[in-house]
Amino acid sequence: MGVLNVTPDSFSDGGDFFSPEKAVRHGLQMERDGAHLIDIGAESTRPGSHELSAEEEWSRLAPVLSALRRRLKIPISIDTRRSEIAQRAIEAGAAIINDVSGLHYDPRIAKVAARARVPLVLMHMRGEPLTMQQKPFARDVIKDVLRGLRESVAIARKAGVARAQIIVDPGIGFGKSWAQNYRLLQKLAEIAKLKFPLLVGTSRKGFIGRTLSMHGKPASAEIKIWGTAATVTASILNGAHIVRVHDVAEMSRVARIADCILNPRLTPKP
Repeated sequence: MGVLNVTPDSFSDGGDFFSPEKAVRHGLQMERDGAHLIDIGAESTRPGSHELSAEEEWSRLAPVLSALRRRLKIPISIDTRRSEIAQRAIEAGAAIINDVSGLHYDPRIAKVAARARVPLVLMHMRGEPLTMQQKPFARDVIKDVLRGLRESVAIARKAGVARAQIIVDPGIGFGKSWAQNYRLLQKLAEIAKLKFPLLVGTSRKGFIGRTLSMHGKPASAEIKIWGTAATVTASILNGAHIVRVHDVAEMSRVARIADCILNPRLTPKP
């Protein structure tokens, strides 16, 4: 899953693709680089971010979605917490809804997914983007994530979303400490016991930069790619079905090798 942020303030690439023209070019490039789907987000949910109005979110999203839907051969996912944005996006050709709030911000998203019969990604987030890294962290992150995801699934199922539509995401970096992010990657098999496809997004996140920083200097974007590669490999080996990444060309190669480790039959013949 290639990440396309049409925002001025996302944590890693805010502003890089804020203009619709740049966003469309980048989306098409990610498809060429090996993305199987593109996830477009118009509202930053980085730690400390402020809420965006629905009108502003749609004004950023609409031109990019419209242009890419006509030109991409792969599905488009919409990263939104609002049911009205999800509805508009589905009507405009989006094929997947990705809700980082796990239906806690606007449970009506579940009704949109149920009516349209599209896949729905339910992510675990502890708290709200503005304060999620300031709140006390869970004492047992695995139990906390499992409990939260079960609650999200229950909301979705009650609204009529079929089990086959649901994808779960443990929410790496969303209200977790750096140590807890590594704990989640180590114990992804516990999350997989929920029996839903598993999406994991670690790309360029703060815990990677912190781990690879040298002499108090933050890690560069180039160095973060190596850390992301390690976490993508760990995610796949521990049960992830989808990895959400910024650096599609590089991570496509990483995923190919990880797949061969999991299944030697995929190894190219000499």
